[in-house]
Amino acid sequence: MRGRKWLSEGLRAPPPELRWGSTAESAGRKELLSEAGLHRSSNKGARCVLEASCLLGLGNVRPPLPATGRDMEEESLPSPAERLDGPGISRRISVSEFSCHCCYDILINPTTLTCGHSFCRHCLALWWASSKKNECPECREKWEGFPKVNILLRNAVEKLFPTAIEQRKDDILQNHEATQSLAAFQKYGSDQPTAAPSARRVNPPGGGFFSGVLTALTCVAVVLLGYHWSSRESEDGLLVHKPVAKWTAEEVAHWLGQLGPWTSLYRERFLQERVNGRLLLTLTDEELRQAPYQVENSSHRKAIAMELERVKMLGVKPPQNLWEYKAVQPGRSLFLLYALKSSPRLTMLYLYLSDYSNTFLPFIHTVCPVSEAQELEDVIAKLHDHKDPVWKQWREFLMKFAFLPYQLLAEFAWDWLETHYWTSRFIIVNAMLLSVLELFSFWRLWSRRELKRIPYRMWSHFWKMSTQGFLMAIFWPVIPQFACNCLFYWALYFNPIINIDLVVKEVRRLETQVL
Repeated sequence: MRGRKWLSEGLRAPPPELRWGSTAESAGRKELLSEAGLHRSSNKGARCVLEASCLLGLGNVRPPLPATGRDMEEESLPSPAERLDGPGISRRISVSEFSCHCCYDILINPTTLTCGHSFCRHCLALWWASSKKNECPECREKWEGFPKVNILLRNAVEKLFPTAIEQRKDDILQNHEATQSLAAFQKYGSDQPTAAPSARRVNPPGGGFFSGVLTALTCVAVVLLGYHWSSRESEDGLLVHKPVAKWTAEEVAHWLGQLGPWTSLYRERFLQERVNGRLLLTLTDEELRQAPYQVENSSHRKAIAMELERVKMLGVKPPQNLWEYKAVQPGRSLFLLYALKSSPRLTMLYLYLSDYSNTFLPFIHTVCPVSEAQELEDVIAKLHDHKDPVWKQWREFLMKFAFLPYQLLAEFAWDWLETHYWTSRFIIVNAMLLSVLELFSFWRLWSRRELKRIPYRMWSHFWKMSTQGFLMAIFWPVIPQFACNCLFYWALYFNPIINIDLVVKEVRRLETQVL
């Protein structure tokens, strides 16, 4: 009866006992708002989003009605969509509550930063393209990772204001600058090497184990470097800097021992006769064959005579290992170390054009021997081989040069395992890691369908390497020797550890893309 009286009097608002749906919705909204901490929040936009979600999700939540009141309620109370369009909701939630603080219009694909502020995605892209900074346009706080679209906020805005959203989207599509900046922003996000947050949360023990491995490898590299500096004689005392005429008998025996393990038969005889540098320069092939030296093997005698001729011609001992080569040519060794790491193909082409006889020929004879007999030759003998390569060697070299250039470096280091036990292993591991990283780079180009940009990337890489080489040639005389040594040992021993970390990140990123 009271309901009929209310209807006959034409009251705008029903009495409290008849507002079942309104009471249930209000209670549900208050409960959700209090759980979210927004019941008394000053963030009106966030409160409006949650209120709209409550209205959209709790529109059908009503307590049981009496038999006579249920029919009346179904006839009189509007649906949830009608409630959102009604004047009461319009007064509470308006377009201004969902405006972007960049364009001051309704949010399109709202993107929430780590500071809590939300902007249109194309507005954030325009800001990023113009400022080149990863910071909030409003509070200037730097955001971490790559911002994502706030799905809850986007769905609420699209349901509340569908007409305004469609009109704004059409305007943005016609704005060439906005679409171009948005595409560049998305490409920047896809290039980020960070792994998914879920992967970091799910497998923290794996990350801790990997960090421990990197720490252990770093300690090994530091110990190895300290041992190398303490055990090796100083570069100033190396025979590559000392004239042959001033060599002592011990230095002559050391020079002879570096020719190969086969010289162990003759080193003691040279020491017993106290052959110094002056006597060494006077030795002939006939004297080597006779007593007291008794080098009866013609091949051994020929090898000693050839090396002796080179020593006489140069006046000093020619470099026969990495450290002696670095002592003689510190700038060139540093350049080759970084150039072969960054651009092996371009560096090998440079060696072919600029230093064919002294560097390129020994390199190709070492990594691509013409026969098994040459493969078993001593590494020092390969360095002195100045014969032109045959077609078989060129074919093998060009195939590896095109597809696996770092394998050539690994094969060259493999031949020096007896001379440089640990250093060669660091170089081999680094070459393997660089090959894997190069494979990942080609995979990214193929997956993004950017293979047609390879010529442009090659041209840019060529100019980058040329510029770096030119600048190094200019500033090399003024760079302190200590700084050069630090750069050299960093690239030699610590760069493999960095590349291990890069490979693991690429693998995790690939797993994230697959999932």
